[in-house]
Amino acid sequence: MPERRPNRTLGGVHDEFWRFCDQRELRLQQCGNCATFVWPPVEKCEQCGDAGLEWQPVAGTGALMSWATFDYPYHRELPLPWDTILVELEEGPLFVSNPLGFTRDDMEPMMPVSVDFLECEDDAGPFLLPVFRRRPL
Repeated sequence: MPERRPNRTLGGVHDEFWRFCDQRELRLQQCGNCATFVWPPVEKCEQCGDAGLEWQPVAGTGALMSWATFDYPYHRELPLPWDTILVELEEGPLFVSNPLGFTRDDMEPMMPVSVDFLECEDDAGPFLLPVFRRRPL
C-alpha cells in the first residue's frame, strides 16, 4: 500500500521530473550551454541563464551532508519523529529527501547513499518518491 505524503509540486517542468521517477529513473536538468546540473527544476539555467535544459539520467549516488528530525507535525500525513536528509549528488546538486532503511541513529557525515523509489500517494494520485538508502562502501 502506498505511503500517504504531502502534495508534490506539479505543473510545468515538475511534471517531467515525476514522470521519470515513475519509471524509477532519477533525472535532473542539465544545461546544454555550461553543462551545469540544475535542481530543483527551472525554466532557465541559474548558472548562465540559458534556456537549453535537457533531462539527463544521473547516477543516483551521493553523500549524506546533513539531516534533521522533525518532532512537530508540519504535515498531518507524516508520522513523528520524521527524518529528512540532505544528499550531495555525485553530479553536484543538493537533494532533500528521506532515508530508507536507516534512521538518524545510523547517520554519519559523508555516508554514501544511493537512490531508491518509494510507492507514495498524494491528492494527485500515486507516484514514486526518490529516497535514499545507505550504500555499501
